[in-house]
Amino acid sequence: MGNEKRSSFTGKIGFVLAAAGSAVGLGNIWRFPYLAAQYGGGIFLLTYLVLAVTFGFALMSAEIALGRKTGLSVVGAFAKLNKKYSFVGYLAALVPAIILPYYSVIGGWVMKYMFAFATENVGTIAGASYFGDFIGSALPPIGWFAIFIGLTALIVLFGVEKGIEKVSKIMMPILIVLTIGISIFVITRPGAGEGVYYYLVPDFSKFSIKTVLGAMGQLFYSMSLAMGIMVTYGSYMKKDVSIEKSVSQIEIFDTGIAFLAGLMVVPGVFAFGTAADIKANGPGLMFGVLPRVFENLGTAGQIVGLVFFLMVFFAALTSSISLMETVVSVICDKFKLKRIPACLCVFVFCMVVGLPSCFGFSIWSAVKPIGMDILTFFDFITNNVMMPIVAFFTCIFVGYVIKPKAIIEEVELTGRFKRKSLFTVVIKYIAPICIVLILVSSVLNALSDVVPALKMFKI
Repeated sequence: MGNEKRSSFTGKIGFVLAAAGSAVGLGNIWRFPYLAAQYGGGIFLLTYLVLAVTFGFALMSAEIALGRKTGLSVVGAFAKLNKKYSFVGYLAALVPAIILPYYSVIGGWVMKYMFAFATENVGTIAGASYFGDFIGSALPPIGWFAIFIGLTALIVLFGVEKGIEKVSKIMMPILIVLTIGISIFVITRPGAGEGVYYYLVPDFSKFSIKTVLGAMGQLFYSMSLAMGIMVTYGSYMKKDVSIEKSVSQIEIFDTGIAFLAGLMVVPGVFAFGTAADIKANGPGLMFGVLPRVFENLGTAGQIVGLVFFLMVFFAALTSSISLMETVVSVICDKFKLKRIPACLCVFVFCMVVGLPSCFGFSIWSAVKPIGMDILTFFDFITNNVMMPIVAFFTCIFVGYVIKPKAIIEEVELTGRFKRKSLFTVVIKYIAPICIVLILVSSVLNALSDVVPALKMFKI
């Protein structure tokens, strides 16, 4: 998989849809809505939008340009430009290697619910013990996990153009249509108006440092930043495709889906849920609360639930594809393996490493590192610790080692970089400071949950 024989996307549309598919995932569907509900609705949404067009734009532009400039996977990209910073590439490659197994476990849960809404009664699925019984069993979660990761590997096996690009061109438009359709349906339900107002109208009295840190943390998760994905996809990008325009379009896709996800979840919970439901997070919201919301829709609930989980499945699959492709690309570049054996290696690795997350709510439920379940532990280590570290060193690398000019020159291969001043200021000064704040606050918050004496530092 050397530079001269490296695969590429056929053009701008293929690249944008594939990169947007990577960014649009479970983080948009369940994480964004519950964070919006938790941090004040409209004010969180406004804060996120501001950060996306500044911080998110700068970091995504840098990562894509690094990939295209070197034509290598994330490990090779950093090493080629400065061998002393090759460790950043390895750290970035380690992030998707850790995320992919547990992410695919949740992807298996999504497939289970999609199948359940197609074959079972919505009243049964909305039962108080349904989700707990499923994840608390030993074998069924493994089966669905294996199906999901196997499907991901199959698509990656076909390569960039015939696999990733072709699937993204099919699934992304369907995902957008489904998201818009469900959003319109939910906001027109009686009682949803209060939720729409809460979600869309900023209440500046609820603005705090928590809002900013929560929005920035979500930015990493939602936009596939600091995990090698955008560097990898950038390495498949043709030189005549505009990086600046592509990043803007990816942001529109990603932020648009996240916005619509909040629009269908928050008003829906307001209309059919309780105060506790509105603050529910993670699996508790998507697999526990929303089925009860669908049940309250009467006969339409079965169809809406099926369509919703079909949409979530598409989102989860496009993201898992990008996670696996990043790891496969590193293996191909580093060990000179062909795509098929590299995919098989990653598949076996994921099946083994994913087992703790599968068993985390059943036979290994008593094992709780630093007070968390295993799945949450992996999520914390990657999203709250490793990704901010990778992002910080990426900013230092671009801002002070190779200098912003190296990125600007790559972007300007297709024309003037209109936001290069914004890019330079954010990547050199603003982003590094904000990233350090995220990292420190995340670690202190986690430690305060297990060390009572540290609660005074909790942000």
